[in-house]
Parts: sequence; C-alpha cells; structure tokens
Amino acid sequence: MGLRRVPAVSLERLVRDHLDAAEDDATAALMYALRRARRRGYLTRAEFEAACRWKSPRAIHHVRANSHHAVRAATRTALRTRSERRRLAALTALRGVSVPTASALLTLLHPRRYGVIDIRVWQLLHHLGSVRTNAHGAGFSFENWRRFLEVIRGLAARLGVTARDVERTLFVVHRSYQRGTLYARTKGGRP
Repeated sequence: MGLRRVPAVSLERLVRDHLDAAEDDATAALMYALRRARRRGYLTRAEFEAACRWKSPRAIHHVRANSHHAVRAATRTALRTRSERRRLAALTALRGVSVPTASALLTLLHPRRYGVIDIRVWQLLHHLGSVRTNAHGAGFSFENWRRFLEVIRGLAARLGVTARDVERTLFVVHRSYQRGTLYARTKGGRP
C-alpha cells in the first residue's frame, strides 16, 4: 500500500498545517488511568492488557500468556532505566509485544516523550525523507525506533507540542494520502 502524492512541504510544515492536539476520549481515559502505574513504577497485568489491546487487539492471546510477575518485572525495568535500548528490550521480551506495541505502552504512560511507531507513520516519514531505511515499515528495529523518536521529539520541541501530538498528526495525515486501505480502525483502538 502506497501513498498518493503528498504536498511538497517540509515535515514540520505538514505537521503544523495538520496538527491534531486533541486526544480521543477513550485514549485520554486510558492515559489517565495509567498515571497510577507511572507513579507506582510498573504496570499490573490488567493495565498491561488494556494498553496492548488499545494498540492492537490481534495479539491479545499472546499478551495474556504473560504472568503478572513477568509483566511487573519487565515494565518496572522499562520505567526505571534511562536507556532507551534497555527500555525497549525489557518490553519486547514480553510475549505479544513488538516494537510498535512497546512504543504504544510508553506513549500511554508518557505522551510528552513518546509516540507510537507504526507502519503508517513510518511510511509517511520515509516518503518525506525523514527516515531512509525500512521503506515498508515492517519489522522495526531499535535503530528504527531511535530514529523515529529523534524525529518526533525534535518536531514536538520546535512546535511546542507533545511527541504523541506529532505522531497522532502523522497517523491522521497518512490516512488522508494513503492508497487503498491499510487496516480498519477498531472501536476503542488507536488512531
């Protein structure tokens, strides 16, 4: 699935012109509920499942295979470390957690600093030349995620918004320029 012609403007201009700073109600409620987990320093199994379902309900049977001990240990490690590499490794060690799902967990907990890396956002960034590898946006690596964070955090700082605002805007812009359908939005799921 490709993109129709995107206007020849800078990424910053594209985000500024289409900025979406309003979180949908279900996502805002989940972020609010997860504030307790952030203060506590780890996710419970129920919180973990809710956050994973928000990203993609397709892998929920894998997600449910994680014990509450595994979830607590992995999320505690992810929330305590200063190393983005260790943070991502701790989360992706859990069953059913890919790089996009790990990024969703972090986004729900810290929307100022994180956004969700996914095929839509990555394809748009690639199309505009902000990222140069993994043109199809599949099988993300740590280096892909690191670069993604650099791009969205840089834009967020320049525009005075959150990383989540930038990522959500890119997601919505991709939908306006996509050819065909990539996937349908699920009720209560991520935009």
